[in-house]
Amino acid sequence: MTPFEHEDALLPSIDDNEEEIIYVSKSEIKRDAEALKKLGVELVQLSKNELSKIPLDEDMIYAIELAQKIKKEGYRRQIQYIGKLLRNRDIDPISQALDKLKNRHNQQNAILHKLEKLRDDLIDTGDAEPIIAWNPQADRQQLRQLARTAKKERDTNKPPKSARLIFQYLKDLSESA
Repeated sequence: MTPFEHEDALLPSIDDNEEEIIYVSKSEIKRDAEALKKLGVELVQLSKNELSKIPLDEDMIYAIELAQKIKKEGYRRQIQYIGKLLRNRDIDPISQALDKLKNRHNQQNAILHKLEKLRDDLIDTGDAEPIIAWNPQADRQQLRQLARTAKKERDTNKPPKSARLIFQYLKDLSESA
């Protein structure tokens, strides 16, 4: 045995089965921290009712409520602190709950756009049948009367009071259905 072979025997052997060390760049760490701060800002912008629907522990809720009360430089520091707290938590359930809240908001907007289209079509054509098909509880006579009044208001450049009443009526119908 040569002297060099003896030294090799003393060195620890490197197995292929050992875990690899994953190198994370400083820029990637900063991007992750920035993403967590953005998530924290979204959480701070929620109302108390919306916040109660997100799975958060007491420390996070306290930090978020405190950030909602703070202004200027203290707010920035509190957002950084919330980002730091989020680093130690599993953010998947939080993100999913936040996405559900956003999606519900998008669904409500889509419903309102649909109601606006129904109202505009009613005023243009005077035909209440699409609304009756959409919701059989709708009062055909009331809709036609409001549509005639709304068309007169539009033609004479008066405020669209009847158009608003039609929209409110359709909104009430959609909520009762």
